[in-house]
Amino acid sequence: MASHAITEVQHVEENYLEVKSRWRGIFAWIFSTDHKRIGILYLVSSLTFFVVAATIGIFMRLEQLTMGETLMSPDVYNRLFTLHGVIMIFLLIIPGIPATFGNFFLPIQIGAKDVAFPRLNLLSWWLYIIGAILAITTLFLPGSLPDTGWTFYVPYAVRTGSNVALAVFAAFILGFSSILTGLNFLTTIHRLRAPGMTWHRLPLFVWALYATAWIQILATPMVGITLLLIIFERVLNIGIFDPTQGGDPILFQHLFWIYSHPAVYIMVLPGFGVVSEIIPTFSRRTIFGYKLIAYSSLSIALFGSLVWGHHMFVSGESDTANIIFSFLTFFIAVPTAIKVFNWTATLYKGSIALEPPMLYVLSSIFLFAIGGFTGLMQATLPIDVHVHDTYFVVGHFHYTMFGGTIWVMLAGLLYWFPKMTGRMYNKKVAYLAWPFMFIGFNVLYGTMMYMGWKGMPRRYYDHLPEFHTDHVIATVGSWLLYIGILILLGNLVYALYRGAKAPDNPWGGATLEWKTTSPPPLENFTQEPVIKHEPYYFREEDNG
Repeated sequence: MASHAITEVQHVEENYLEVKSRWRGIFAWIFSTDHKRIGILYLVSSLTFFVVAATIGIFMRLEQLTMGETLMSPDVYNRLFTLHGVIMIFLLIIPGIPATFGNFFLPIQIGAKDVAFPRLNLLSWWLYIIGAILAITTLFLPGSLPDTGWTFYVPYAVRTGSNVALAVFAAFILGFSSILTGLNFLTTIHRLRAPGMTWHRLPLFVWALYATAWIQILATPMVGITLLLIIFERVLNIGIFDPTQGGDPILFQHLFWIYSHPAVYIMVLPGFGVVSEIIPTFSRRTIFGYKLIAYSSLSIALFGSLVWGHHMFVSGESDTANIIFSFLTFFIAVPTAIKVFNWTATLYKGSIALEPPMLYVLSSIFLFAIGGFTGLMQATLPIDVHVHDTYFVVGHFHYTMFGGTIWVMLAGLLYWFPKMTGRMYNKKVAYLAWPFMFIGFNVLYGTMMYMGWKGMPRRYYDHLPEFHTDHVIATVGSWLLYIGILILLGNLVYALYRGAKAPDNPWGGATLEWKTTSPPPLENFTQEPVIKHEPYYFREEDNG
Protein backbone atom coordinates (compact mmCIF):
# COMPACT_ATOMS: atom_id res chain seq x y z
CA MET A 1 0.00 0.00 0.00
CA ALA A 2 0.97 3.61 -0.39
CA SER A 3 -0.31 6.72 1.29
CA HIS A 4 -3.06 8.99 0.02
CA ALA A 5 -2.27 10.21 -3.46
CA ILE A 6 -3.01 13.91 -3.47
CA THR A 7 -1.44 16.91 -5.11
CA GLU A 8 1.09 18.73 -2.95
CA VAL A 9 -0.45 21.69 -1.19
CA GLN A 10 0.62 25.10 -2.44
CA HIS A 11 1.37 27.42 0.48
CA VAL A 12 -0.10 30.50 -1.18
CA GLU A 13 -3.78 30.51 -0.28
CA GLU A 14 -4.99 32.38 2.80
CA ASN A 15 -5.88 30.13 5.69
CA TYR A 16 -9.37 30.15 7.17
CA LEU A 17 -8.29 32.45 10.03
CA GLU A 18 -7.06 35.15 7.61
CA VAL A 19 -9.84 35.15 5.04
CA LYS A 20 -11.58 38.51 4.91
CA SER A 21 -15.38 38.79 5.05
CA ARG A 22 -17.93 41.59 5.05
CA TRP A 23 -18.18 41.15 8.82
CA ARG A 24 -15.59 42.38 11.30
CA GLY A 25 -14.43 41.19 14.71
CA ILE A 26 -16.60 38.64 16.49
CA PHE A 27 -19.32 39.00 13.82
CA ALA A 28 -16.94 37.46 11.28
CA TRP A 29 -17.12 34.35 13.46
CA ILE A 30 -20.70 34.14 14.69
CA PHE A 31 -22.10 34.72 11.18
CA SER A 32 -19.57 32.53 9.35
CA THR A 33 -20.74 29.39 7.55
CA ASP A 34 -17.21 27.95 7.32
CA HIS A 35 -17.29 24.58 9.08
CA LYS A 36 -13.87 25.22 10.60
CA ARG A 37 -14.90 28.49 12.24
CA ILE A 38 -18.10 26.89 13.51
CA GLY A 39 -16.02 24.08 14.99
CA ILE A 40 -13.88 26.69 16.79
CA LEU A 41 -17.04 28.43 18.06
CA TYR A 42 -18.25 25.15 19.53
CA LEU A 43 -14.82 24.47 21.00
CA VAL A 44 -14.52 27.83 22.76
CA SER A 45 -18.12 27.66 23.98
CA SER A 46 -17.93 24.10 25.30
CA LEU A 47 -14.57 24.58 27.03
CA THR A 48 -15.89 27.74 28.69
CA PHE A 49 -18.88 25.83 30.00
CA PHE A 50 -16.51 23.04 31.09
CA VAL A 51 -14.55 25.41 33.32
CA VAL A 52 -17.79 26.85 34.75
CA ALA A 53 -19.22 23.39 35.52
CA ALA A 54 -15.92 22.19 36.98
CA THR A 55 -15.85 25.25 39.24
CA ILE A 56 -19.37 24.43 40.43
CA GLY A 57 -18.15 20.91 41.13
CA ILE A 58 -15.34 22.32 43.29
CA PHE A 59 -17.88 24.24 45.38
CA MET A 60 -19.95 21.07 45.79
CA ARG A 61 -16.87 19.21 47.00
CA LEU A 62 -16.02 22.05 49.41
CA GLU A 63 -19.48 21.65 50.93
CA GLN A 64 -18.60 18.01 51.64
CA LEU A 65 -15.27 18.96 53.21
CA THR A 66 -16.94 19.28 56.61
CA MET A 67 -20.04 17.78 58.17
CA GLY A 68 -23.04 20.06 58.49
CA GLU A 69 -23.56 23.25 56.52
CA THR A 70 -20.24 24.58 55.21
CA LEU A 71 -20.77 26.98 52.32
CA MET A 72 -24.38 26.54 51.28
CA SER A 73 -27.81 25.31 52.30
CA PRO A 74 -29.23 21.99 51.08
CA ASP A 75 -31.45 23.89 48.64
CA VAL A 76 -28.50 25.73 47.07
CA TYR A 77 -26.54 22.47 46.88
CA ASN A 78 -29.38 20.79 44.98
CA ARG A 79 -29.57 23.69 42.54
CA LEU A 80 -25.80 23.71 41.91
CA PHE A 81 -25.90 19.93 41.54
CA THR A 82 -28.54 20.33 38.82
CA LEU A 83 -26.68 23.14 37.05
CA HIS A 84 -23.42 21.16 37.13
CA GLY A 85 -25.11 18.16 35.50
CA VAL A 86 -27.02 20.16 32.88
CA ILE A 87 -23.91 22.05 31.77
CA MET A 88 -21.65 19.00 31.72
CA ILE A 89 -24.10 16.75 29.89
CA PHE A 90 -25.99 19.04 27.51
CA LEU A 91 -23.40 21.77 26.90
CA LEU A 92 -20.13 19.84 26.97
CA ILE A 93 -20.18 16.06 26.74
CA ILE A 94 -22.94 15.53 24.16
CA PRO A 95 -21.87 18.25 21.69
CA GLY A 96 -18.18 18.32 22.69
CA ILE A 97 -16.39 16.05 20.24
CA PRO A 98 -18.91 15.82 17.35
CA ALA A 99 -19.64 19.54 17.18
CA THR A 100 -16.03 20.68 17.65
CA PHE A 101 -13.68 18.19 16.01
CA GLY A 102 -16.46 16.71 13.91
CA ASN A 103 -17.33 20.06 12.40
CA PHE A 104 -13.71 20.99 11.87
CA PHE A 105 -12.25 17.74 10.58
CA LEU A 106 -15.01 15.59 9.09
CA PRO A 107 -15.11 17.48 5.75
CA ILE A 108 -11.31 17.63 5.61
CA GLN A 109 -10.91 13.92 6.35
CA ILE A 110 -13.24 12.96 3.50
CA GLY A 111 -11.76 15.55 1.10
CA ALA A 112 -14.79 17.88 1.03
CA LYS A 113 -14.81 21.68 0.91
CA ASP A 114 -17.44 22.04 3.64
CA VAL A 115 -20.39 20.24 5.18
CA ALA A 116 -23.47 19.61 3.07
CA PHE A 117 -25.56 22.39 4.66
CA PRO A 118 -23.30 25.23 5.85
CA ARG A 119 -26.14 27.55 6.90
CA LEU A 120 -27.87 24.76 8.80
CA ASN A 121 -24.55 24.13 10.48
CA LEU A 122 -24.41 27.74 11.67
CA LEU A 123 -28.03 27.46 12.84
CA SER A 124 -27.11 24.44 14.94
CA TRP A 125 -24.50 26.53 16.79
CA TRP A 126 -26.97 29.37 17.29
CA LEU A 127 -29.50 26.92 18.76
CA TYR A 128 -26.74 25.61 21.03
CA ILE A 129 -26.02 29.13 22.28
CA ILE A 130 -29.73 29.97 22.65
CA GLY A 131 -30.23 26.81 24.72
CA ALA A 132 -27.23 27.72 26.86
CA ILE A 133 -28.53 31.26 27.41
CA LEU A 134 -31.95 29.94 28.43
CA ALA A 135 -30.33 27.55 30.90
CA ILE A 136 -28.20 30.33 32.39
CA THR A 137 -31.21 32.67 32.53
CA THR A 138 -32.70 30.43 35.21
CA LEU A 139 -30.02 31.85 37.51
CA PHE A 140 -31.63 35.26 37.50
CA LEU A 141 -35.38 34.65 37.35
CA PRO A 142 -37.76 34.33 40.33
CA GLY A 143 -37.81 30.76 41.54
CA SER A 144 -34.08 30.42 40.94
CA LEU A 145 -32.33 27.36 39.52
CA PRO A 146 -34.11 24.03 39.07
CA ASP A 147 -33.32 21.56 41.82
CA THR A 148 -34.36 18.28 40.21
CA GLY A 149 -30.99 16.99 39.04
CA TRP A 150 -30.09 16.89 35.33
CA THR A 151 -32.49 13.96 34.76
CA PHE A 152 -35.58 16.09 35.68
CA TYR A 153 -37.24 13.12 37.36
CA VAL A 154 -40.97 13.31 37.96
CA PRO A 155 -43.18 13.74 39.89
CA TYR A 156 -40.84 16.16 41.67
CA ALA A 157 -40.06 17.97 38.39
CA VAL A 158 -43.74 18.82 37.90
CA ARG A 159 -44.30 19.93 41.51
CA THR A 160 -41.22 21.93 42.48
CA GLY A 161 -41.51 25.71 42.44
CA SER A 162 -38.14 26.24 40.75
CA ASN A 163 -37.60 27.15 37.08
CA VAL A 164 -37.88 23.63 35.73
CA ALA A 165 -39.93 24.61 32.67
CA LEU A 166 -37.29 27.03 31.36
CA ALA A 167 -34.42 24.60 32.00
CA VAL A 168 -36.34 21.81 30.30
CA PHE A 169 -37.09 24.05 27.31
CA ALA A 170 -33.39 24.90 27.11
CA ALA A 171 -32.58 21.19 26.91
CA PHE A 172 -35.28 20.85 24.23
CA ILE A 173 -33.59 23.56 22.11
CA LEU A 174 -30.21 21.90 22.59
CA GLY A 175 -31.76 18.69 21.26
CA PHE A 176 -32.63 20.45 18.00
CA SER A 177 -29.03 21.57 17.68
CA SER A 178 -27.91 17.95 18.07
CA ILE A 179 -30.40 16.70 15.46
CA LEU A 180 -29.31 19.30 12.88
CA THR A 181 -25.66 18.39 13.40
CA GLY A 182 -26.45 14.71 12.88
CA LEU A 183 -28.41 15.40 9.68
CA ASN A 184 -25.58 17.50 8.32
CA PHE A 185 -22.94 14.89 9.06
CA LEU A 186 -24.92 12.02 7.53
CA THR A 187 -25.55 13.95 4.32
CA THR A 188 -21.94 15.12 4.14
CA ILE A 189 -20.55 11.60 4.52
CA HIS A 190 -22.95 10.13 1.96
CA ARG A 191 -22.71 12.86 -0.68
CA LEU A 192 -19.45 14.81 -0.43
CA ARG A 193 -16.66 12.24 -0.22
CA ALA A 194 -13.68 12.97 -2.48
CA PRO A 195 -13.06 10.78 -5.54
CA GLY A 196 -11.82 7.40 -4.39
CA MET A 197 -12.94 7.88 -0.79
CA THR A 198 -14.91 4.63 -0.52
CA TRP A 199 -16.56 3.52 2.70
CA HIS A 200 -13.62 1.32 3.63
CA ARG A 201 -11.20 4.19 3.09
CA LEU A 202 -12.94 6.49 5.54
CA PRO A 203 -10.94 7.41 8.63
CA LEU A 204 -12.32 5.73 11.74
CA PHE A 205 -13.18 9.11 13.27
CA VAL A 206 -15.60 9.58 10.38
CA TRP A 207 -17.11 6.13 11.01
CA ALA A 208 -17.63 7.06 14.65
CA LEU A 209 -19.33 10.32 13.70
CA TYR A 210 -21.51 8.45 11.21
CA ALA A 211 -22.77 6.03 13.87
CA THR A 212 -23.26 8.92 16.29
CA ALA A 213 -25.27 10.90 13.76
CA TRP A 214 -27.82 8.10 13.43
CA ILE A 215 -28.32 8.10 17.21
CA GLN A 216 -28.68 11.89 17.21
CA ILE A 217 -31.41 11.75 14.58
CA LEU A 218 -33.34 8.72 15.82
CA ALA A 219 -33.07 9.01 19.61
CA THR A 220 -33.06 12.76 20.32
CA PRO A 221 -36.71 13.35 19.29
CA MET A 222 -37.72 10.93 22.06
CA VAL A 223 -36.26 13.12 24.81
CA GLY A 224 -37.61 16.23 23.09
CA ILE A 225 -41.15 14.89 23.32
CA THR A 226 -40.59 13.84 26.93
CA LEU A 227 -39.33 17.27 27.95
CA LEU A 228 -42.29 18.95 26.27
CA LEU A 229 -44.64 16.67 28.21
CA ILE A 230 -43.07 17.93 31.47
CA ILE A 231 -43.80 21.51 30.39
CA PHE A 232 -47.38 20.62 29.41
CA GLU A 233 -47.95 18.94 32.74
CA ARG A 234 -46.59 21.89 34.70
CA VAL A 235 -48.45 24.53 32.67
CA LEU A 236 -51.72 22.75 31.92
CA ASN A 237 -51.86 20.64 35.11
CA ILE A 238 -52.70 17.44 33.23
CA GLY A 239 -51.86 13.97 34.51
CA ILE A 240 -49.16 12.49 32.29
CA PHE A 241 -46.51 11.59 34.85
CA ASP A 242 -47.97 12.79 38.18
CA PRO A 243 -49.55 9.77 39.92
CA THR A 244 -51.90 11.99 41.97
CA GLN A 245 -53.61 12.90 38.69
CA GLY A 246 -53.57 9.44 37.15
CA GLY A 247 -50.14 9.79 35.55
CA ASP A 248 -47.30 7.26 35.54
CA PRO A 249 -43.82 8.38 36.74
CA ILE A 250 -42.31 5.10 35.49
CA LEU A 251 -43.40 6.10 31.98
CA PHE A 252 -41.15 9.15 32.28
CA GLN A 253 -38.19 6.95 33.21
CA HIS A 254 -38.76 4.76 30.17
CA LEU A 255 -39.09 7.74 27.81
CA PHE A 256 -36.10 9.51 29.33
CA TRP A 257 -33.73 6.55 29.30
CA ILE A 258 -34.80 5.38 25.82
CA TYR A 259 -32.96 8.53 24.73
CA SER A 260 -30.46 9.01 27.50
CA HIS A 261 -28.73 5.67 27.26
CA PRO A 262 -28.17 6.01 23.50
CA ALA A 263 -27.01 9.53 24.42
CA VAL A 264 -24.20 7.86 26.36
CA TYR A 265 -22.94 6.63 23.00
CA ILE A 266 -23.45 10.08 21.45
CA MET A 267 -20.95 11.09 24.11
CA VAL A 268 -18.55 8.12 23.87
CA LEU A 269 -18.54 6.99 20.22
CA PRO A 270 -16.87 10.13 18.83
CA GLY A 271 -14.26 9.72 21.55
CA PHE A 272 -13.60 6.19 20.33
CA GLY A 273 -13.05 7.70 16.89
CA VAL A 274 -10.46 10.14 18.26
CA VAL A 275 -8.63 7.25 19.96
CA SER A 276 -8.60 5.38 16.63
CA GLU A 277 -6.88 8.39 15.02
CA ILE A 278 -4.26 9.01 17.70
CA ILE A 279 -3.08 5.45 18.38
CA PRO A 280 -1.95 4.56 14.84
CA THR A 281 -0.27 7.95 14.41
CA PHE A 282 1.90 7.57 17.51
CA SER A 283 2.44 3.84 17.02
CA ARG A 284 3.52 4.30 13.38
CA ARG A 285 1.36 1.34 12.49
CA THR A 286 -1.68 0.73 10.35
CA ILE A 287 -4.72 0.32 12.60
CA PHE A 288 -5.35 -3.31 13.47
CA GLY A 289 -8.81 -4.61 12.50
CA TYR A 290 -10.03 -1.53 10.61
CA LYS A 291 -13.35 -3.06 9.54
CA LEU A 292 -14.05 -4.51 12.97
CA ILE A 293 -13.57 -1.11 14.59
CA ALA A 294 -15.73 0.58 11.95
CA TYR A 295 -18.60 -1.88 12.21
CA SER A 296 -18.37 -2.10 15.98
CA SER A 297 -19.30 1.61 16.04
CA LEU A 298 -22.48 0.82 14.14
CA SER A 299 -23.27 -2.15 16.37
CA ILE A 300 -22.78 -0.01 19.50
CA ALA A 301 -25.20 2.53 18.04
CA LEU A 302 -27.74 -0.25 17.37
CA PHE A 303 -27.51 -2.31 20.54
CA GLY A 304 -26.96 0.74 22.73
CA SER A 305 -30.55 1.68 21.95
CA LEU A 306 -31.86 -1.56 23.48
CA VAL A 307 -30.45 -1.45 27.01
CA TRP A 308 -32.18 1.54 28.62
CA GLY A 309 -33.97 -0.65 31.17
CA HIS A 310 -30.78 -1.33 33.14
CA HIS A 311 -31.28 2.13 34.67
CA MET A 312 -34.55 0.90 36.13
CA PHE A 313 -33.75 -2.41 37.82
CA VAL A 314 -35.19 -1.18 41.13
CA SER A 315 -38.21 0.62 39.63
CA GLY A 316 -40.53 -2.39 39.75
CA GLU A 317 -39.84 -3.92 36.34
CA SER A 318 -40.64 -7.59 35.94
CA ASP A 319 -37.90 -10.13 36.58
CA THR A 320 -38.08 -11.13 32.92
CA ALA A 321 -37.45 -7.56 31.76
CA ASN A 322 -34.59 -7.17 34.23
CA ILE A 323 -32.92 -10.36 33.03
CA ILE A 324 -33.25 -9.34 29.37
CA PHE A 325 -31.86 -5.86 29.97
CA SER A 326 -29.04 -7.31 32.06
CA PHE A 327 -28.09 -9.71 29.25
CA LEU A 328 -28.20 -6.97 26.61
CA THR A 329 -26.01 -4.75 28.78
CA PHE A 330 -23.37 -7.48 28.95
CA PHE A 331 -23.73 -7.98 25.21
CA ILE A 332 -23.06 -4.31 24.42
CA ALA A 333 -19.66 -4.72 26.08
CA VAL A 334 -18.56 -6.98 23.19
CA PRO A 335 -18.16 -4.34 20.42
CA THR A 336 -16.53 -2.00 22.94
CA ALA A 337 -14.08 -4.75 23.89
CA ILE A 338 -13.36 -5.28 20.18
CA LYS A 339 -12.20 -1.68 19.95
CA VAL A 340 -9.97 -1.92 23.01
CA PHE A 341 -8.46 -5.19 21.76
CA ASN A 342 -7.72 -3.70 18.33
CA TRP A 343 -6.18 -0.57 19.84
CA THR A 344 -3.95 -2.76 21.98
CA ALA A 345 -3.03 -4.90 18.99
CA THR A 346 -2.12 -1.74 17.07
CA LEU A 347 0.27 -0.78 19.86
CA TYR A 348 1.90 -4.24 19.79
CA LYS A 349 5.34 -3.99 18.20
CA GLY A 350 4.60 -0.41 17.23
CA SER A 351 7.18 2.37 17.30
CA ILE A 352 5.37 4.17 20.13
CA ALA A 353 6.02 7.86 20.69
CA LEU A 354 4.61 9.01 24.03
CA GLU A 355 3.75 12.52 22.87
CA PRO A 356 1.13 14.42 24.94
CA PRO A 357 -1.87 13.32 22.80
CA MET A 358 -0.80 9.67 23.14
CA LEU A 359 -0.27 9.97 26.89
CA TYR A 360 -3.72 11.43 27.42
CA VAL A 361 -5.45 8.95 25.14
CA LEU A 362 -3.81 5.93 26.81
CA SER A 363 -4.89 7.36 30.17
CA SER A 364 -8.41 7.66 28.82
CA ILE A 365 -8.49 4.00 27.76
CA PHE A 366 -7.42 2.98 31.27
CA LEU A 367 -10.02 5.18 32.95
CA PHE A 368 -12.80 4.16 30.57
CA ALA A 369 -11.96 0.50 31.15
CA ILE A 370 -12.59 1.03 34.87
CA GLY A 371 -15.87 2.70 34.01
CA GLY A 372 -16.78 -0.18 31.71
CA PHE A 373 -16.02 -2.90 34.24
CA THR A 374 -17.95 -1.12 36.99
CA GLY A 375 -20.79 -0.72 34.51
CA LEU A 376 -20.89 -4.47 34.05
CA MET A 377 -21.03 -4.79 37.84
CA GLN A 378 -24.15 -2.62 37.81
CA ALA A 379 -25.60 -4.74 35.02
CA THR A 380 -25.51 -7.62 37.50
CA LEU A 381 -28.89 -7.47 39.23
CA PRO A 382 -27.89 -8.18 42.87
CA ILE A 383 -24.99 -5.72 42.75
CA ASP A 384 -27.15 -3.03 41.16
CA VAL A 385 -29.69 -3.33 43.95
CA HIS A 386 -26.87 -2.81 46.46
CA VAL A 387 -25.17 0.20 44.82
CA HIS A 388 -28.20 1.90 43.21
CA ASP A 389 -28.45 5.60 44.09
CA THR A 390 -25.10 5.59 45.87
CA TYR A 391 -21.81 7.36 45.19
CA PHE A 392 -20.72 4.17 43.39
CA VAL A 393 -22.95 5.19 40.49
CA VAL A 394 -21.53 8.74 40.55
CA GLY A 395 -17.97 7.42 40.44
CA HIS A 396 -18.79 4.94 37.66
CA PHE A 397 -20.54 7.61 35.61
CA HIS A 398 -17.56 9.96 35.81
CA TYR A 399 -15.07 7.21 34.94
CA THR A 400 -17.18 6.52 31.86
CA MET A 401 -18.14 10.03 30.77
CA PHE A 402 -15.22 12.09 32.03
CA GLY A 403 -12.67 9.33 31.48
CA GLY A 404 -14.08 8.17 28.15
CA THR A 405 -15.14 11.51 26.68
CA ILE A 406 -13.56 14.58 28.27
CA TRP A 407 -10.10 13.00 28.57
CA VAL A 408 -10.36 11.99 24.91
CA MET A 409 -11.58 15.46 23.97
CA LEU A 410 -8.51 16.95 25.64
CA ALA A 411 -6.30 14.37 23.90
CA GLY A 412 -7.91 15.30 20.57
CA LEU A 413 -7.34 18.97 21.33
CA LEU A 414 -3.64 18.29 21.97
CA TYR A 415 -3.51 16.24 18.75
CA TRP A 416 -5.29 18.67 16.42
CA PHE A 417 -4.42 21.99 18.09
CA PRO A 418 -1.47 22.65 15.72
CA LYS A 419 -3.67 21.97 12.69
CA MET A 420 -6.55 24.13 13.94
CA THR A 421 -4.49 27.11 15.08
CA GLY A 422 -1.15 26.89 13.30
CA ARG A 423 0.59 27.08 16.69
CA MET A 424 2.46 24.57 18.84
CA TYR A 425 1.86 24.39 22.57
CA ASN A 426 4.50 23.72 25.23
CA LYS A 427 4.79 19.95 25.51
CA LYS A 428 6.51 20.11 28.91
CA VAL A 429 3.55 21.97 30.40
CA ALA A 430 1.16 19.43 28.85
CA TYR A 431 3.17 16.67 30.55
CA LEU A 432 3.12 18.66 33.80
CA ALA A 433 -0.68 18.83 33.80
CA TRP A 434 -1.03 15.07 33.37
CA PRO A 435 -0.09 13.82 36.88
CA PHE A 436 -2.35 16.41 38.50
CA MET A 437 -5.26 15.29 36.33
CA PHE A 438 -4.62 11.55 36.46
CA ILE A 439 -3.94 11.30 40.19
CA GLY A 440 -6.66 13.79 41.07
CA PHE A 441 -9.19 11.98 38.88
CA ASN A 442 -8.60 8.59 40.49
CA VAL A 443 -8.45 9.96 44.01
CA LEU A 444 -11.74 11.80 43.49
CA TYR A 445 -13.85 9.27 41.64
CA GLY A 446 -12.18 6.12 42.94
CA THR A 447 -12.95 7.29 46.46
CA MET A 448 -16.53 8.01 45.40
CA MET A 449 -16.99 4.43 44.25
CA TYR A 450 -15.49 3.15 47.51
CA MET A 451 -17.91 5.35 49.51
CA GLY A 452 -20.83 4.15 47.43
CA TRP A 453 -19.92 0.52 48.02
CA LYS A 454 -20.02 1.28 51.75
CA GLY A 455 -23.47 2.84 51.37
CA MET A 456 -22.99 6.60 50.93
CA PRO A 457 -26.11 7.80 49.06
CA ARG A 458 -25.70 10.23 46.18
CA ARG A 459 -27.30 13.69 45.91
CA TYR A 460 -26.95 14.33 49.68
CA TYR A 461 -25.46 17.68 50.64
CA ASP A 462 -24.18 16.24 53.94
CA HIS A 463 -22.80 12.91 55.18
CA LEU A 464 -22.51 10.72 58.25
CA PRO A 465 -19.27 10.58 60.31
CA GLU A 466 -18.23 7.18 58.90
CA PHE A 467 -17.87 8.78 55.44
CA HIS A 468 -16.08 11.95 56.52
CA THR A 469 -12.49 10.87 55.87
CA ASP A 470 -13.47 9.56 52.44
CA HIS A 471 -15.08 12.87 51.55
CA VAL A 472 -11.99 14.79 52.61
CA ILE A 473 -9.82 12.55 50.40
CA ALA A 474 -12.20 12.95 47.46
CA THR A 475 -12.23 16.73 47.88
CA VAL A 476 -8.42 16.89 47.82
CA GLY A 477 -8.55 14.82 44.63
CA SER A 478 -10.92 17.38 43.10
CA TRP A 479 -8.37 20.14 43.80
CA LEU A 480 -5.61 18.21 42.03
CA LEU A 481 -7.86 17.48 39.04
CA TYR A 482 -8.97 21.12 38.79
CA ILE A 483 -5.38 22.38 38.95
CA GLY A 484 -4.39 19.99 36.15
CA ILE A 485 -7.27 21.16 33.95
CA LEU A 486 -6.33 24.82 34.45
CA ILE A 487 -2.66 24.12 33.67
CA LEU A 488 -3.56 22.27 30.46
CA LEU A 489 -6.07 24.82 29.17
CA GLY A 490 -3.85 27.72 30.22
CA ASN A 491 -1.02 26.22 28.18
CA LEU A 492 -3.23 26.11 25.09
CA VAL A 493 -4.48 29.66 25.56
CA TYR A 494 -0.88 30.89 25.92
CA ALA A 495 0.10 28.97 22.77
CA LEU A 496 -2.56 30.80 20.76
CA TYR A 497 -0.65 34.04 21.20
CA ARG A 498 2.96 33.02 21.88
CA GLY A 499 3.28 29.47 20.56
CA ALA A 500 5.78 28.54 17.86
CA LYS A 501 4.50 28.18 14.31
CA ALA A 502 3.27 24.64 13.69
CA PRO A 503 4.43 22.58 10.71
CA ASP A 504 1.80 21.08 8.43
CA ASN A 505 2.28 17.60 9.85
CA PRO A 506 3.96 17.79 13.28
CA TRP A 507 2.98 14.25 14.32
CA GLY A 508 3.54 12.45 11.00
CA GLY A 509 -0.16 11.65 10.60
CA ALA A 510 -1.43 9.78 7.54
CA THR A 511 -5.05 10.98 7.17
CA LEU A 512 -6.08 13.82 4.89
CA GLU A 513 -6.10 16.66 7.42
CA TRP A 514 -2.31 16.31 7.66
CA LYS A 515 -1.94 16.75 3.90
CA THR A 516 -3.07 20.37 3.95
CA THR A 517 -1.66 23.49 5.60
CA SER A 518 -1.73 24.44 9.27
CA PRO A 519 -4.19 26.15 9.55
CA PRO A 520 -6.13 24.86 6.51
CA PRO A 521 -7.21 27.17 3.67
CA LEU A 522 -10.81 28.30 3.38
CA GLU A 523 -11.88 25.35 1.19
CA ASN A 524 -9.47 22.91 2.90
CA PHE A 525 -7.38 21.96 -0.17
CA THR A 526 -5.98 23.99 -3.06
CA GLN A 527 -6.90 21.08 -5.35
CA GLU A 528 -9.43 18.31 -4.84
CA PRO A 529 -7.68 15.24 -3.38
CA VAL A 530 -7.99 11.89 -5.11
CA ILE A 531 -7.87 8.89 -2.77
CA LYS A 532 -6.28 5.68 -4.06
CA HIS A 533 -5.44 3.69 -0.94
CA GLU A 534 -6.59 2.85 2.58
CA PRO A 535 -5.94 5.16 5.54
CA TYR A 536 -3.34 4.73 8.30
CA TYR A 537 -0.44 3.67 6.11
CA PHE A 538 2.84 5.21 7.26
CA ARG A 539 5.77 5.58 4.93
CA GLU A 540 9.36 5.62 6.16
CA GLU A 541 9.65 9.30 5.29
CA ASP A 542 6.72 10.04 7.62
CA ASN A 543 8.77 8.87 10.59
CA GLY A 544 10.60 12.16 10.75
